[in-house]
Amino acid sequence: MVWGFRKPRSKFGSWLDRQGMEQEEFAKSSKVSRNTVSKLCNDKNYIPSPKVMKKIMDTVRKFDKSKTMNDFFEI
Repeated sequence: MVWGFRKPRSKFGSWLDRQGMEQEEFAKSSKVSRNTVSKLCNDKNYIPSPKVMKKIMDTVRKFDKSKTMNDFFEI
């Protein structure tokens, strides 16, 4: 972050921030690449493949069982 400037985050990125979790930590926990997690956090239009989506949502639900795909993605 450069002096208060912050790049807009996706819904997923904002959720990860609220959890206090680093992208690298989520990537390891979900077995999804760090690059993919970065896209999830920063690209509001990115929608992962079904296989990756399952890994992401399985990991998200370890922290918040009430979350659904629709909480993060416009599907």
